[in-house]
Amino acid sequence: MAYSNFTLELVVTTFQLEKVESTGIFSEIEPVASITDLTTALAKKVPLAVAIGTKKARSELIVADVLVELREHFNHRISLFSGIDFSVDVENGLTGICDFLVSLSPGQLFLEAPIITLVEAKNAEPKLGLGQCVAEMIAAQRFNSERGNDIPCVYGTTTSGTEWQFLKLERQKLSIDIADYQIAECEKILGILSSMISQKA
Repeated sequence: MAYSNFTLELVVTTFQLEKVESTGIFSEIEPVASITDLTTALAKKVPLAVAIGTKKARSELIVADVLVELREHFNHRISLFSGIDFSVDVENGLTGICDFLVSLSPGQLFLEAPIITLVEAKNAEPKLGLGQCVAEMIAAQRFNSERGNDIPCVYGTTTSGTEWQFLKLERQKLSIDIADYQIAECEKILGILSSMISQKA
């Protein structure tokens, strides 16, 4: 079994999570202005990524730009990883490749705890990635704990690049914001991601 085999129902049942669904959990968070004029860059790249229509294009042309901007916002005090193996607990199916991981450690040469945010990219409907993303969040909790860097919350994001959905895992409580945030609101999305890094969401 691997992260990609988990549906939302399966991961909630397997790991005995308390699931809370709400609209707009992150809606009150203030937008964050981009440093590198992310809006202009995305205006060029989003139509291209949508036209190509693959997960790879959406990841490379949209998602990566947003996360690099996030790293710039924090003056490289966080690290960003893409497409790395993140096998934490093979016996329980917490194994596989993660699209994107963000760590609160500034070290970029290898992954260090604490992992704060996991981003799962999808070709279309972000909700299809919820189970996989939650499984990766549970793995991040365990990864952090095993390294003595157990932070209160781990966050997750599923995205098609154009639509973003956000999650929060605090111990066994899983909060899912069922609202979709559009890439046209890229500074709102950046604000939500920034609040995750600051543990204020």
